[in-house]
This record gives sequence, C-alpha cells and structure tokens, in this order.
Amino acid sequence: MSGSLSNETNAEPNLTPILDMVFQLITFFMLVLNFKANAMDKDMALPVVGSAKAPTEKDSSSEEVMVVNINKRQQITMFNQVIDNFKSRVTSEANIARIKYSLKPGDKIPATIAIRADTTTPFKLLNKVITECQQQGFRKFSLKAMNKSDNAR
Repeated sequence: MSGSLSNETNAEPNLTPILDMVFQLITFFMLVLNFKANAMDKDMALPVVGSAKAPTEKDSSSEEVMVVNINKRQQITMFNQVIDNFKSRVTSEANIARIKYSLKPGDKIPATIAIRADTTTPFKLLNKVITECQQQGFRKFSLKAMNKSDNAR
C-alpha cells in the first residue's frame, strides 16, 4: 500500500474568498436599501399639479424629514402606522427634537414636515395637521404632489 496512517495532512478550507463575498453583499444591500420608502404610503393618489417638480440637491439638505401621510380614509399615518392622536405624536416628536438639538420651547425645530395627502383629503384636515405642527415649533413644510407626466404611468 502506498499510503500510511501516520502521515496525515490537514485540509483546512480557505474562508477568505467567502468572507469577502459576504462582506461585499452586505455592503451592496446597505447602499441599495431605501429607508425613506417605508415612511410613504404608496396606496395614496397624490394630487396632480402641473408645476410639481422633483426635489433638487439644494432642496434636500441634511435636515431631518418627518413624513406625514393622509390617506383616502382621512387617517393620518406615519411609518405605515395609523396615528390616532396626532397632537400627542407631534408633541413627542417635537420634544425629541428639542432634546436632540438642545432647543427651548418656542424655538424653531430644524426639521421639515413632508405632508403627503390623498386627492380626496379635505382642506380642514390638512390645515389641522399643519396647525398642530406649527404649535409645536415646526416651521418648514413640504407638500407632496405628482406631476402630470408622473400620473400617466
């Protein structure tokens, strides 16, 4: 016999290429994942405005954006959760922002409220949302609409 039992060779697999591939996949998915998409209610039909335009680099600054959705059933939602008491939710978000930015009550909060309302939303409800946010110190608002060309898709 040509082989003996005393002459053993250790065969260990080289894990470097596998670990490198796993790291590249994790990095790829982290870069591709869109966290802001979870904040939007995609079932809503946004109003069509001829002058609506996509945000530019100048428009999308490093400020935080809080997305508020008002759906067809006139429910206010944030992060795909129905908000029953919008006033208390805005108050808690404002308090969190005041702590984060070391602000006093009454100071302007450096965040944008992006309101996405369905076409059937009455102005009274939209005005209530804006008023509640203003009372807590939010001053910058962004109303979302669709361009006519976006509606054709």
